[in-house]
Amino acid sequence: MGDAGRGLERMVRQTQAEARIPALSAALHRADRPLWSCAVGGSGNDSPLSPESQFRIGSVTKTLTAVLVMQARDDGLLDLDDPVGRHLDVPAHGELTVRRLLSHTSGLQREPYGDVWDTLRAPDTDQLVADLVRAERVLSPARRYHYSNLGLSLLGHAVARLRGGTWAEVLQDRILTPLGLTRTTVRPDPTAVTGFLVDAYSDHARPEPPADFGAVAPAGQIWSSAPDMARWAAFLADPAALDPGAEVLRPATLDEMRWPLTVTDESLWVGGFGLGLILVPQGDRVLHVGHDGAMPGFLAGVYGRRGGAGTAAAMGCAVLGSSGTAVATIELPHRLLAAAVQEDPADIVAWTPGEAAPAAYRSVLGRWWGEGFEYVFFWRDGALRARGADDPAGKPPSVFMPLPDQPDVLRTVSGREVGELLRLTRDEAGTVVRMHWATYRITRTQETFDGVTVSEP
Repeated sequence: MGDAGRGLERMVRQTQAEARIPALSAALHRADRPLWSCAVGGSGNDSPLSPESQFRIGSVTKTLTAVLVMQARDDGLLDLDDPVGRHLDVPAHGELTVRRLLSHTSGLQREPYGDVWDTLRAPDTDQLVADLVRAERVLSPARRYHYSNLGLSLLGHAVARLRGGTWAEVLQDRILTPLGLTRTTVRPDPTAVTGFLVDAYSDHARPEPPADFGAVAPAGQIWSSAPDMARWAAFLADPAALDPGAEVLRPATLDEMRWPLTVTDESLWVGGFGLGLILVPQGDRVLHVGHDGAMPGFLAGVYGRRGGAGTAAAMGCAVLGSSGTAVATIELPHRLLAAAVQEDPADIVAWTPGEAAPAAYRSVLGRWWGEGFEYVFFWRDGALRARGADDPAGKPPSVFMPLPDQPDVLRTVSGREVGELLRLTRDEAGTVVRMHWATYRITRTQETFDGVTVSEP
């Protein structure tokens, strides 16, 4: 990445020094450039620090569990509106739905019953489930966002039961192996760095005790390297580029996961939550999608970038740090992604002429009016599309696909009025003279709702 890479390295080094992080590892993945990585500091043990060193990624684990849940949905093993008790034998809270648990809107308490963070002894699966009778519903379902490690853990165990294995086995078989995430494991390997609590008032750093998450593993157990997690972030943003055969998950399913179901702060609408994914808008139709993670002695930020001029395909960034309090660790991925696009934007692909629109749709092309507003219909990349004449640059158009055996009835498959029908009306010569989109009349001239051209006296 040349000068851009040196600029990114300086940002990592500055963050490590200013935030006093014993070990900081960062990586940037994009389809059009070699992997970039940088590791600064020391491992805190006998293993040398390198980009391949493992860190705890904490709650970034939830994004992998969420993908396992959506795989099960796509395979017909569950429905998002199923009660979790249909797939996991629980003594309480079984009526909470998969969708609510996955989006942290179930109202279930944050942690398993007991003082897990005092004792650092997590329950096993039997105890986790048995203790549900003592777990609280702290909010009504769908009332608001309320983060729950307990909720995501239940989903991980439900998926494992449906697949006939443990959560770790299903994770390895259905995500880690197909995507080549060879440095991502449930237990640390010999390259793992030590996590620290850094003294706020001196430069002393004390190692945090190791902690196994037990039955809460689906919510935060995983260890990984920055390059592996940058690849995972790129998958979350652009799955078709990394998994063209949809072996792991269909792109449409990740589109669904990225749809915001709730805001994470009721007064500042600067972040949202979808199905297991944190959504951070960046302005100018740019979205960062991924998750933060925290465990004793560790922080992690793993985000992919979507949209915006200069954004490359399969663009993802991971920053992993060995300080449990250096919030700059989870802020840095957003800064690195923005800087990479600013300093080294994706190459501009030259336009080349394409095929003409099919004869059946040529009379649709051009300007139309509906509800007093002007639309432009055009043919591109094998599909009929439409956008508002005054839409801002970068706003995705609506895309239409004809129904089987009904070429004059098209479904809106993305964009404005997604899901609605576009019906074409032709004259005796076969020319489209009127359309109805979501039942609203679309005409060549601007008309009132009773069908009179506005220029008529």
